[in-house]
Amino acid sequence: MRPIQMVDLKRQYTKIKSEVDAAIQEVLESTAFINGKAVTDFAAGLSQYTGSRHVIPCANGTDALQIALMALDLQPGDEVITPSFTFIATTEVVALLKLKPVFVDVDPKTFCIDPVAIEKAITPKTRAIIPVHLYGHSAAMQEIMAIANKHKLHVIEDNAQAIGGDYRYPDGKAKKTGTIGHIGTTSFFPSKNLGCYGDGGAIFTDDDALASRLKMIANHGQSRRYYHDMVGCNSRLDSLQAAVLNVKLKKLDEYIAARRAAADYYDKAFKAHPKITTPYRAPYSHHVFHQYTLVLEGVDRNGLNEFLASRNIPSMIYYPVPAHRQQMFAAMGGGNYHLETTDWLTERVISLPMHTELDEEQLQAISASVLGYINN
Repeated sequence: MRPIQMVDLKRQYTKIKSEVDAAIQEVLESTAFINGKAVTDFAAGLSQYTGSRHVIPCANGTDALQIALMALDLQPGDEVITPSFTFIATTEVVALLKLKPVFVDVDPKTFCIDPVAIEKAITPKTRAIIPVHLYGHSAAMQEIMAIANKHKLHVIEDNAQAIGGDYRYPDGKAKKTGTIGHIGTTSFFPSKNLGCYGDGGAIFTDDDALASRLKMIANHGQSRRYYHDMVGCNSRLDSLQAAVLNVKLKKLDEYIAARRAAADYYDKAFKAHPKITTPYRAPYSHHVFHQYTLVLEGVDRNGLNEFLASRNIPSMIYYPVPAHRQQMFAAMGGGNYHLETTDWLTERVISLPMHTELDEEQLQAISASVLGYINN
């Protein structure tokens, strides 16, 4: 059996080596390393794939979130509602811009922000909501957008873990996650479903005026060279990374199908086990399984993590400490929150290997090891 990786990027690369190498060589020969043709081609391709009118590539997913917030003209002290059960970048950028993160709980089945909790957290100072499509499952966007429209709030989707996913409306129509809110953001970190070979990110919007501001902010606040109309930053996707992404974008649906097939195998293996809850798939969400995350009850989760490691099977805990309990938010009253579901999940979740290269032998070994530990 091949060694089991949490994410097997090397084997994925070997399958597309000739295409990737040729794309990189083309950039090297052009010497257009910044804002080259590969970048404009990728933005156009991703726009076509997602259906978003505007795609603004940038340096990473954290920058994408920061630039999105900067484009909304929010003022220090304005409140931004966000889940606490997420990677820290979602909430970190809020504090960085002197805004106030307001942490709310998540749905225990989808792991995504709870619309009921959003409504309860709205105050006269609330200006925006950041739903996170966690682990590849879509947040309840129809309900979230209804709340936002009712209270005249901005919605910034954190789509770093769900690129390629669909949100399905009751009438059967679907939209790609990241294209439903006023602004969407994503990351192309190597382990993502659509990952480059370094750092990268992108911002999505259908609003022409917002797109103009987002582009300017990402480029030192300038609309033309050396004329700076607003305070911005320097956040670019370089041409080499765009070249890699151009190759992988064409294979994204294939990659998603492979992840979903692996998730189906896990689901069947763990089906109906009284101590294991497998990932929920809401009718509105086409889950793309950036992570495959179990919820354990009556199991020593950390013990399982160590047991798997002893058998050379990696596993991860996303996330052991929620944002509201991080020291960085102590001065903002993070410790005053009571988020029952979030705290409950942080003690019980564990993520198993999930990537495009998992084979049946590996999946059998992983699931048998998990069950062997729990049933012992």
